[in-house]
Amino acid sequence: MCGIWALFGCDSTDIKHYASAFAISHRGPDCYQLQNVSQLRNCTLAFHRLCVVDTVRGTQPMRLVQYPHLTLLCNGEIYNFRKIKEVFGFSFETACDCEIILHLYNKFGIEKTVSLLDGVFACVILDTNTNKVMLARDTYGVRPMFYFTTRNGMLGLCSEAKGLGDILKIKNGEEQSKLLHPFPPAHYMVYDVVEGGKVSLEKSEKFHIFANRPLHWQYQNIELQEGDLDAIHANIRKLFTNAVEKRLMASRRVGSLLSGGLDSSLVAAITAKKLKAHHCPQQLQTFSIGMGESPDLIAARKVADHIGSEHHEVNFTAEEGIQAVDDVIYATESFDITTIRASTPMYLLSKYISQQTDTIVIMSGEGADELAQGYIYFHKQPSAEDGDKESRRLLEDLHLFDVLRTDRSTAAHGLEVRAPFLDHAFTSYYLSLDSELRAPTKQVEKYLLRSAFDKTGLLPNDILWRKKEAFSDGVSTKEKSWFMILKTSLESKVSDEELAKAAETYPHCTPKTKEGLYYRKVFEQRFGTHVSHLIPYIWLPRWMECDNDPSARVLANYNNDEK
Repeated sequence: MCGIWALFGCDSTDIKHYASAFAISHRGPDCYQLQNVSQLRNCTLAFHRLCVVDTVRGTQPMRLVQYPHLTLLCNGEIYNFRKIKEVFGFSFETACDCEIILHLYNKFGIEKTVSLLDGVFACVILDTNTNKVMLARDTYGVRPMFYFTTRNGMLGLCSEAKGLGDILKIKNGEEQSKLLHPFPPAHYMVYDVVEGGKVSLEKSEKFHIFANRPLHWQYQNIELQEGDLDAIHANIRKLFTNAVEKRLMASRRVGSLLSGGLDSSLVAAITAKKLKAHHCPQQLQTFSIGMGESPDLIAARKVADHIGSEHHEVNFTAEEGIQAVDDVIYATESFDITTIRASTPMYLLSKYISQQTDTIVIMSGEGADELAQGYIYFHKQPSAEDGDKESRRLLEDLHLFDVLRTDRSTAAHGLEVRAPFLDHAFTSYYLSLDSELRAPTKQVEKYLLRSAFDKTGLLPNDILWRKKEAFSDGVSTKEKSWFMILKTSLESKVSDEELAKAAETYPHCTPKTKEGLYYRKVFEQRFGTHVSHLIPYIWLPRWMECDNDPSARVLANYNNDEK
């Protein structure tokens, strides 16, 4: 996890433009570089580094002796870099995984380069031989990137929107903040650099990882079985175990978030097992957060004991959570209700990890609910085909919601999060299975995933089959849910008159509740009134009445055996 920032074609000497790069310094607390590209006018690159792989030589902007015309900025991890290096015989100048991007680009160009990368990345390649700038982002947008282009040919990009907003606020007396957008996942763009460092878009394309490549590129020599349900279970175990193992690539200590739910428990258990197999001298640290004796804390203790981790618990109060909300909105750059509710405990837990431990790389269960249909409302899907469409939609938009939450909550405190459930090989296989198999079964969500690890001993049986908790119930209690604490506390900060005028004041994503209106007000106080388009809609369950509240607690089938 690092922070990248670049500005092309800015003919202003206003120092404030370059100061904007420091808005994301939290993403890379270990070192910082701001450089101009001498071959091009008005081109400035900045990089904030969190040292995770090759802590000595992996700094950026990266330029290699072999290719003096190329410059790389990349926030990412490329898990198959050693395999690609071996196949093509590339000679490395560092031990940094991201170096492989320059070798591939020099040999094949941008389209084939991004199709061969197994990992997560948001990157910029500058080629001064051809005067081109290439941007690219991974399949699910696990690594963030925002960008803008202006009518006069200026291009800006940054890991977080806060590093660009001030540049766009006023240009020639005109508000241009609406030019700012999240860079689309699974895409690359090519820009020509013209006179004065200005840019012109040449191409914008969606790419497919391992497209037209042999299967062994995708599955890394894992033999997949064909046949009955037992074979499918075996394939799921193999691919997911591999997804976790490849994400242990780090020179810094690896830990794992642990809520005691299925997703984080599977990740933590496999992480602990693989660290032991690799003879890692340090015990896996696991981290949980809750209020009082919450269900998540109780379940997480059981998992930690089972896998033998060094377990840490953070107990937060309602007052501490409420006090953190404004900072969470700034960190996440979101006003989405679910995002803020779930981000606050994660933000507080990440702060503890950063201040109290030496763990830097954090494993997470993010993505499982979208991929494996874990949300409670999936029980009400009209058909398996509808469930499949919803699952794919959620994955496509994940960078705007849960992935955003996980990245910003951890990055705010200089941590790097890794999400094995969003591994491309694993998701590709899982989504290729029959939609009926992936739907909730026997009144249990994520039944296929759970059954794949049944009778393996990896987790206690009651944890493996623990039903989905509404997040607020898991982190707090059913009697005093975190979401009810938030609603009750924030309603006093918003008047009835403000809520009545919400549609007039906020025509886009109009807040329907006082809690939502409070988040929106804080968001626009911090970022201005013209960047709300960065959140295209408010996340809500499908197929059932929810009274404009995303909490599972308000769904009719919550804790109902007749699901």
